[in-house]
Amino acid sequence: MTPGRGERSTIPGAYRIIPYAGLPANGLSGRQQESLLRLVKTYAQRLPDGPAAAFMDSIERHLDDTHIAWIGGSGDNDAFYYRVHSPVVLIEYDCHQGVFLDNDEPEPFHVHTIVRTPNGGDYGRDLLRQHLARHHPQQHAGR
Repeated sequence: MTPGRGERSTIPGAYRIIPYAGLPANGLSGRQQESLLRLVKTYAQRLPDGPAAAFMDSIERHLDDTHIAWIGGSGDNDAFYYRVHSPVVLIEYDCHQGVFLDNDEPEPFHVHTIVRTPNGGDYGRDLLRQHLARHHPQQHAGR
């Protein structure tokens, strides 16, 4: 990971540019790329079949531009963080110490995850302006 990530800062700001970090997927072996796609599919499975297939197609098309970063342990009881980041997805998985829990260190049983689709996917797009321009062009012309 790059310096400056911040200690356990999970939630990326909607307008913050998050640099790629970690290993580029195009440098992974075929088997490692398959493992990465299986990992991403665990998030896609929460979608209905059609959107899940479209999501995975998009991920596969951008696999060469995808990076995976890991911080932490790899044992069964270790806390860890990972990020899968490409032009079409940002996935973060982060073990936390908890606000109300009395844990000094992050714990593997307190997990936060984020799945975002940057670059006009789920944030950063002015949907109201697009709607007004498309469906109310006369009213929108002076704005």
